[in-house]
Amino acid sequence: MASRVLVALRVAASPERAFAAFTDEIGQWWRPNALFQLTPASPGRMAFEPGPGGRLVERQAGGGEYEVGRIMVWNPPTELTFQWRPASFSPEQSTEVHIRFEPVGDQTRVVVEHTGWDRIAPKHAARHGFPLDAFLQREAEWWQALLRSLESHVERCPG
Repeated sequence: MASRVLVALRVAASPERAFAAFTDEIGQWWRPNALFQLTPASPGRMAFEPGPGGRLVERQAGGGEYEVGRIMVWNPPTELTFQWRPASFSPEQSTEVHIRFEPVGDQTRVVVEHTGWDRIAPKHAARHGFPLDAFLQREAEWWQALLRSLESHVERCPG
């Protein structure tokens, strides 16, 4: 059974601005969630290393760094895809996050699709023992909160 989380939100910005805010400024709007913690360490600051093959990393205050995943698609200002790998995943495990930036008048619809959770066992630490549907609901709520944080950031910092 294939799985996916799909959420979207319009932001008051062009696709170019929305893409830049999502990627270049992720450390300013990203909000950690204890349920979806990437590492056992305190939450760090998220950052993209731009371009295909670049990385999404979480940087710790003490100088440590965790690679969340590699960028698979970097197509400004319309599309971004990257791997998502909490530290509890084995080397062969990953999920994928696909982001689209779609113009809608003078706004941009930011669409997040997070796929691959059906490949992660329900008893895996990252799934917290939730049945798949319940887990995906919680994941969708978190992505919605993240998009609202992005929206607020774009309003405060129009670029």
